[in-house]
Amino acid sequence: MKKNTLGFSTRAIHAGQQADPETGAVAVPIYATSTYLQQGIGENKGYEYARVSNPTRTRLEENLAALEGGMAARVFASGMAAINALCTMFKSGDHVVCGHDLYGGVPRLFNQVLSGYGLEFSYVNTTDPANVERAIRRNTRLVYVETPTNPLMTVTDLKAVSSICRRKKVQLAVDNTFMSPYFQQPIALGADLVVHSTTKFLNGHSDGLGGVVVCTRPEQAETLAFVQKAAGAILSPFECWLVLRGVKTLAVRMQQHDRSGRIVADFLAHHKKVKKVFYPGLQDHPQHALAKRQMSGFGAMITFETGSLANAKKMLKKVRICSLGESLGGVETLISHPATMTHAALGVKGRKAIGITDGMVRISVGIEDVEDIVADLDEALKAI
Repeated sequence: MKKNTLGFSTRAIHAGQQADPETGAVAVPIYATSTYLQQGIGENKGYEYARVSNPTRTRLEENLAALEGGMAARVFASGMAAINALCTMFKSGDHVVCGHDLYGGVPRLFNQVLSGYGLEFSYVNTTDPANVERAIRRNTRLVYVETPTNPLMTVTDLKAVSSICRRKKVQLAVDNTFMSPYFQQPIALGADLVVHSTTKFLNGHSDGLGGVVVCTRPEQAETLAFVQKAAGAILSPFECWLVLRGVKTLAVRMQQHDRSGRIVADFLAHHKKVKKVFYPGLQDHPQHALAKRQMSGFGAMITFETGSLANAKKMLKKVRICSLGESLGGVETLISHPATMTHAALGVKGRKAIGITDGMVRISVGIEDVEDIVADLDEALKAI
């Protein structure tokens, strides 16, 4: 099967998901085993111990590499475990340039854990590629960006930043969780590594944690395979199976997420109780033109300003269809409060520095009937 000649949906359903050769099972089996029978010393069928490798995991890694256009992928126990594994590719004294408005768990890992091992981190507004170029030092080894960002929905020009990185001989890693490979292809735009929390749109059903790093070079894949073996933060066979199951419907789910996302964003943009809407699909978004060029859709993630913590609380107490909780990317509409949930670790000063207010609400638009989602939000906003 030539991955480059097949369409996205075909690859999602078939790459790494071929029928089981022993039984003909169409669904990839869950290989629930910790070890494997060996024919003799040094003789095996490609598998020795489940921390090192597992057939279900192998299939998922083949699938996700094909979807992102990478040469290999390595899956981990969570999105944060994947990011941590990525950073183990570097050593004490190395420097990383990061987007300044990342998901709150990322600077927590970088500043409170990895900096203690000698890695250095700088945070810049990556919507201006010149900021990235200025921040690169002689010891810079990686530029790490989210686009669109969580929750401010800012967009980074990946072609421009990747060009800078190539010139400076620095790797570019892109968190593509919000868009999924269906709507955005960072490797095609010049990225060296792509990261996802598979917990989100790739899985799509809010029933499993996971993370992946997609590689473009053999040495990256080899290093990360060694990290899987040495550190052991691997994805279980059952969780791998859940993502394989979810990915089969990724294309149709993302199409519906996008259709409904645009309708909900437009509704919020015209609602008198909403102060501002952050969504790249709106024409007044600062990077709307870039988003149209770089992405094939605008997706399901929307942030809006209610004006105060009190307003946000009133509104969030009234939702019924929308589920108040952490996370995103599920078939159900998930709604959250960044200041007290995803970005609480930044503290008041940290949130203020990047523009996250107490009145902001983030919504991951699900695939329910969009009229019901809009009606639920409209009723909840009446509480303000």
